[in-house]
Amino acid sequence: MKKDINLGYLFFISFVAALGGFLFGYDTAVISGTISQVSSQFALDAINQGWYVGCALLGSIGGVAVAGMLGDWLGRKKAMIVSAVLFSASAIGCALCATFGELVLWRIVGGAGIGVASIICPLYISELAAAEYRGRLVSLYQLAVTIGFVGAYLVNYGLLTYSEGALAADGIFDRVFVSEVWRGMLGMETLPAVLFFLIIFFIPESPRWLLAHGRVSRGRVVLGRVFTSSAAADAEMAAVEASLGNTSSAGSDWRLLLKPNLLVAVLIGAAIAILGQFMGVNAVLYYGPTIFEDAGLSAGDSLFYQVMVGAVNTLTTVAALLLIDKVGRKQLVYWGVSGMIISLLLIAGYFTYGASLGLSSLWLLTFFLIYIMCCAGSICAVVFVLLSEMYPTKIRALAMSVAGLALWIGTYLVGQLTPWLLANLMPAGTFLLFAAMCVPYMLIMWRAVPETTGKTLEEIEKYWEKEPSGAAGAVSDRASSI
Repeated sequence: MKKDINLGYLFFISFVAALGGFLFGYDTAVISGTISQVSSQFALDAINQGWYVGCALLGSIGGVAVAGMLGDWLGRKKAMIVSAVLFSASAIGCALCATFGELVLWRIVGGAGIGVASIICPLYISELAAAEYRGRLVSLYQLAVTIGFVGAYLVNYGLLTYSEGALAADGIFDRVFVSEVWRGMLGMETLPAVLFFLIIFFIPESPRWLLAHGRVSRGRVVLGRVFTSSAAADAEMAAVEASLGNTSSAGSDWRLLLKPNLLVAVLIGAAIAILGQFMGVNAVLYYGPTIFEDAGLSAGDSLFYQVMVGAVNTLTTVAALLLIDKVGRKQLVYWGVSGMIISLLLIAGYFTYGASLGLSSLWLLTFFLIYIMCCAGSICAVVFVLLSEMYPTKIRALAMSVAGLALWIGTYLVGQLTPWLLANLMPAGTFLLFAAMCVPYMLIMWRAVPETTGKTLEEIEKYWEKEPSGAAGAVSDRASSI
């Protein structure tokens, strides 16, 4: 079967879709280097500072809420084009905005782009990838997210360094890149956003979306490009058509989500999506420089430490990409979340006892890097793979929207509440809370989530369409039977 797959073509279209992940990562992480500058320029208190960080997440919630319907109505490809337009408009608007209100508005627009991309891009890759490569190809999206993080950190660090050494001048260039350098940090997203917009026109529509909407001949053409033999393409097409049955455009019917057996899958996906956000990763990504500054580092050093955090995040994601189709999704989670709990406890211990023990900031950096390594190699690498493959074709886009909505609500709450948590629970208490939230996540993955490694989307679909037994323990039995 492997020789019948056009891996070069699959990698190309996966790479293009993964650019949406790069923009997701850049837009998410770039905020970390601008918080102190924007807060100073607009005299923001703690609540407004949280609003500045959280407003893009609010936009993401809106984007996720409509992403499934958008993907079913326009198709996966056109939905990605919409996200590229939103990213481009946001970057330009943030760079040129006149007031804090305008800045918030454009951040919300960019957040909507994140929301759409976070659903449609991994969904698109999953619907084109062959089963034995699906984990790695969908993980390219998460890898692109981490590269976007690093890109944002490097741009923040580079532009801050440039602005500190540049001579003051008049004009828009000085305003964007020197005197108010946060504008340049946010505005540099324009370059990859425009590239994403242009390159999308060189990839096909999802064959599963085409077949679900009755466009059989076009779907067959796309499958003929993915597979190098007609027999393999025909077999894949027959499997997809059998899973669709006699329905067409069924993905737009929300009532299908309420079928008892499919509702179980939707609720499990939403649970792992929202819990994953309360385990600390976004607090580190958004407020990492602030946390490092509170530990006694200068602004420049804190941004440099954040670059190191981003680099480890990317390298570990590469390792997870190579392992996910070999060791399985659940094994990565078991080992990674266990390491997250230990490292979060060490971080809390540093803030509690570090000063009395005379520990340097390098210890804090080490604990953060261990945490990021464990997180990137487990929940970050696995979540979009699982969410993009665990639902039937008829409801995949809408079900991913529900799970994505839960994910972004959790992300918004973490972004909004972290300043309050750091101020009231102190860093030690905040990271202890994150460690505690790892426990229910691990239990749900163990008891309720099936291992999907190596299974076709249609095989996974048959698993969820079994009649539920109604017993709580049956979820665990089913999770081990796929």
